[in-house]
Amino acid sequence: MKVPQHIAIILDGNGRWAKSKGMPRNYGHAQGSKNVERICEEAWRMGIKYLTVYAFSTENWNRPDSEVSALMTLLRNYMKTCLKTAAKNDMKIRVIGDIQPLDDDIKNRIRELESATVNNGGLNFTIALNYGSRDELTRAARKMAQDCADGKLKADDIDEAVFESYMDTHGIPDPDLLIRTSGEQRLSNYLLWQLAYSEFYFTDVPWPDFTKEELMKAIEEYNHRHRRFGGVEEA
Repeated sequence: MKVPQHIAIILDGNGRWAKSKGMPRNYGHAQGSKNVERICEEAWRMGIKYLTVYAFSTENWNRPDSEVSALMTLLRNYMKTCLKTAAKNDMKIRVIGDIQPLDDDIKNRIRELESATVNNGGLNFTIALNYGSRDELTRAARKMAQDCADGKLKADDIDEAVFESYMDTHGIPDPDLLIRTSGEQRLSNYLLWQLAYSEFYFTDVPWPDFTKEELMKAIEEYNHRHRRFGGVEEA
């Protein structure tokens, strides 16, 4: 069975999962966070080299203040344990998105994580944090425009490769497979540029219940797809 090199996941259904169990939404987010660690370990064991997860979107700021505050607290706690997890599993951590609006302690922890794991040789784990694809594209265009104004870049030299170099994900291969949990079937402003030729897999299973077996189902379905690029079969 061919294992995708890069899987991207939209971690959906934490709140609904908690509600179905008579628990507050924040409980679902906490359990979902723990599941991220489990799936990272299983993904690496399966031979997956890159895993990118949608942790907090630019639109998530519109949630109730109490939920946003709880998510930030959860993020702080996760960052504390993530360094130990990364060291244990030799993971390389990278954060994409606009981290400037985040509190200074969170930004410092992100920089610490990236710096401490930059030479690790295990799973390349990317966390999309305060990320939105339209925001990413807008920021990339703004940087290119500024470089053109400064004489560092000529408009005629801009092609796909140059554009990609301004993206948050530069240097990371595009996802082969996108997984979205909990039944929704939309991209929700996630990796719009990068998912141009990815296969999509949607499951009704909420993220906290997404197990190694569910991941294997997604990979098995991926193997049944006929990958084509511009009408040409994948080699």
